[in-house]
Amino acid sequence: MRAGLFIALIAAAYFGGQVQDSFAQKRLPASPSESTKVSPRKEGTPRKETARSADPYTVGFVTGTPQCTEFALAQDIATTLAGGQESGPQGQVALRVLPMVGNGGVRNVLDVLTLAGADVAIAPVALVERLRQTRTFGDISDRLTYIAPLHIEEFHLLARPEIGSLTELSGKRVDLGDDGSAGAILGREVLNRLGIKISETNLGPEAALDGLRKGDLSAALIVSGKPVNFLTQVSQLDNIHLLPIPYFKELLQQDYLPSTLRHKDYPNMIAAEASVDTIAIKSALFAYNWPSGSERFRLLEFFVQTLFTRFPEFLTGAHHPKWREVNLAAELPGWRRFRPAERWLQQQSGGEAALRKAFGRFLEGKPSDNPPDREELFRDFLRWRERNPDK
Repeated sequence: MRAGLFIALIAAAYFGGQVQDSFAQKRLPASPSESTKVSPRKEGTPRKETARSADPYTVGFVTGTPQCTEFALAQDIATTLAGGQESGPQGQVALRVLPMVGNGGVRNVLDVLTLAGADVAIAPVALVERLRQTRTFGDISDRLTYIAPLHIEEFHLLARPEIGSLTELSGKRVDLGDDGSAGAILGREVLNRLGIKISETNLGPEAALDGLRKGDLSAALIVSGKPVNFLTQVSQLDNIHLLPIPYFKELLQQDYLPSTLRHKDYPNMIAAEASVDTIAIKSALFAYNWPSGSERFRLLEFFVQTLFTRFPEFLTGAHHPKWREVNLAAELPGWRRFRPAERWLQQQSGGEAALRKAFGRFLEGKPSDNPPDREELFRDFLRWRERNPDK
């Protein structure tokens, strides 16, 4: 019995060491609080892991926290593309998309730049521009490419009932989201531009909402595309409301857009005839610039072809309404598009020009007054395209 116990202890020590070694080898390069803050100081050029993937059919898709809209979009892609595919010879799915939790900001970019299994990421364009300008991770112009611009992400500033305006947040405790997130970096930038000096905290969405309810925080910022499903947890009994963020063109026009939150977006917080003005930023689907002809390059090419071909499926049904803002043919000035994505767009009947021309012909038959809802109109257009494929 003693001999068996001695052998068990030796085995436990050995395998415990193996687990620790494995964890040390797979540990991410740095946590957001360690080296992912955007600053003028150059952090050095992180290296991309190039180990052969255990699953050559899986695209790693870095997105935001599970509470955000961007994570919901990644799940939309993963579940939609998983359906309707033929299986391989061993029964494997021809293409899989694996959502990977990021922070919706710097972490997303760093993961794509370093992790072997991270191929694409949703990230705010303004934040990626900051990283490029400050060279936080070296020159990323040749290491990142974009597949397509996506939707806009609105600033949701939740506030306690005693806070009636943005200026009243001066000196108050305000949560801007996890360190390195879009809210923390761009929210801090916006408040500084507007001259609002706050006491900043950096919590996750759940902890921030709890802090608001308890009165530990005066406000909390969430940057994500509306409607954010997580915000349905806010009850009228919480006395938490959405605080307007005024759009000062002379201070914000370079990277920010005016936007509006309405009752249909958040019926639990906004009255039927009311609205809340806010600001927004553009987001895009970025990808690692894998060497042409490499295994990951071919996988990413297959992903783009599949996503673009099946894109109309995301515009109907139960998919998130933010999909209806996406124009695959739109360009991202200052960045190079992934070459297979560019080729696909050029091959589709002349690309954007032909689509705009067809949409114009569709609109000719519509009355000019009282136009229908954008979603309804676009669905009509898709049905018209199906009935008139040669027009």
